[in-house]
Amino acid sequence: MNNETQPDVIVRNLTVEFLSKTGTVRALDDVSLDINPGETVGIVGQSGSGKSVLIRSLVNFVPKPGRIKQGAITINGQDVLALPPAQLRSLRGRNVGVIVQNARVHLNPVISVGRQIANVYLAHHDTTRRDAWERATEMLSAVGIPDPKERMQSYAHEMSGGMVQRVVIAMALVCRPGVVLADEPTSGLDVTIQDQVLRLFRSLVSKTGASALLVTRDMGIVANFCDRVGVMDNGRLIEVVRVADIFSEAVQPQTKALLAAASLNEK
Repeated sequence: MNNETQPDVIVRNLTVEFLSKTGTVRALDDVSLDINPGETVGIVGQSGSGKSVLIRSLVNFVPKPGRIKQGAITINGQDVLALPPAQLRSLRGRNVGVIVQNARVHLNPVISVGRQIANVYLAHHDTTRRDAWERATEMLSAVGIPDPKERMQSYAHEMSGGMVQRVVIAMALVCRPGVVLADEPTSGLDVTIQDQVLRLFRSLVSKTGASALLVTRDMGIVANFCDRVGVMDNGRLIEVVRVADIFSEAVQPQTKALLAAASLNEK
């Protein structure tokens, strides 16, 4: 990696809080992270450690009653927290693709999957509906869905969990974003489909040269699909290590516990 290259994503001292009747909960605590061009960084940690909040924060989409208390986020040279609403919406779709967990919940049940993908493309390009439809069909083919022209007319409830997840990946990548954020993209899928979806994800991200942040609870996924891994615990990013060196260089007890759990699961 060229050290002179500007990272695609720069996060500095990011703190996110949620207000409640009983007090303030700090979901992210002074988090700093870089993601370099073409790099995939995995984020692991127990449930509630702040992984999903980090994904939402990167596109300034923290759900209420949450708020970004302090910090700075730069994506492709843009100051995310300073962007006006219109530019922020453009960033979220065109420059940053977000792949969510529980994909079926996030698709509109009364609009065909093809139209939903095409609408994303239309929202960020000055083009015709016909061209957007063709682009969406190409994306369904790219994510490995058989008979993409026919499937463009399908609804989410007519598709399997693995196919729905592929549709969400197509929606996230249809605008060829430079940064992809994936929040446990294989949650709820069986192991075989997980592997297929993740290999597809890696292939498409690699072809576009995008950088990616992949949130997961599975160290096996990190080992196979990421360049570096960050470990979160109670809202803090406690360690960032190259995947190739994690067994020899990990120093935090939380990281060692995750590694030990992964080793037990493989037996």
